[in-house]
Amino acid sequence: MKQYYVYIMASKRNGTLYTGVTSDLLKRVYEHKNDMVDGFTKKYKAHTLVYYETTNDINVAIEKEKQIKKWKRQWKIRIIEENNPEWNDISGFLPSQE
Repeated sequence: MKQYYVYIMASKRNGTLYTGVTSDLLKRVYEHKNDMVDGFTKKYKAHTLVYYETTNDINVAIEKEKQIKKWKRQWKIRIIEENNPEWNDISGFLPSQE
């Protein structure tokens, strides 16, 4: 069953935040970290994966991404700190997607 991911990248603790959705989180985080795609994360150096959640439904993932993007900044910070209080880069703990 295919997995979809809604994720938040940060430039630093309480820094610039980017929310995205993907079906291949390992690949997407690698692209962000290595500035492989021109855009927001490259411009603002949002290279730290601080939060993600999974779903089996692409429509649910897209809807959640839209919700998070509309949230107030403090709400985004709260969800990050509830799950990752030190704002550690959690990309090294991602499950294999094979």
